[in-house]
Amino acid sequence: MKNYIRLIHTPIGKMIAAADENAITSLDFTNESELIQNSDTPLLIRLEEELHEYFTGKRITFTLPLSPKGTPFQKGVWETLCTIPYGERISYANEAQRFGHPKAIRAVANANGRNPIAILIPCHRVIASGGGLGGYSGGIEKKKFLLELEEKFAL
Repeated sequence: MKNYIRLIHTPIGKMIAAADENAITSLDFTNESELIQNSDTPLLIRLEEELHEYFTGKRITFTLPLSPKGTPFQKGVWETLCTIPYGERISYANEAQRFGHPKAIRAVANANGRNPIAILIPCHRVIASGGGLGGYSGGIEKKKFLLELEEKFAL
């Protein structure tokens, strides 16, 4: 199966998106300044449009098919992340409980850290039980920005 990539500029930095013919397979932050041969596949063009709408407060849900690569456990955690509504925050403990494994807080948090599709699979909505931001693979400042953005535009 063919893979396509596209560099997408966002208010919090550059992101590299990847897709196959059927779904988005990854979206991650990058500091790379290399020239990337941007694909014009409709899926990645639509992703760029939906991200722009998200960052301008015009979109709270994404419509694109996703196909993250991971273990069955990780995929289950990522599916749970997708049930967290826009603008809401839950704790890692609450996420583990929603996932059906209330004692697996650390394993759930580790799966969040391996989320290959940033923003669309909203691991940024999970915070520490004490109210701290916890971690974020893109950097804590990006997590803070995303949470504040959603708080600003939440209905």
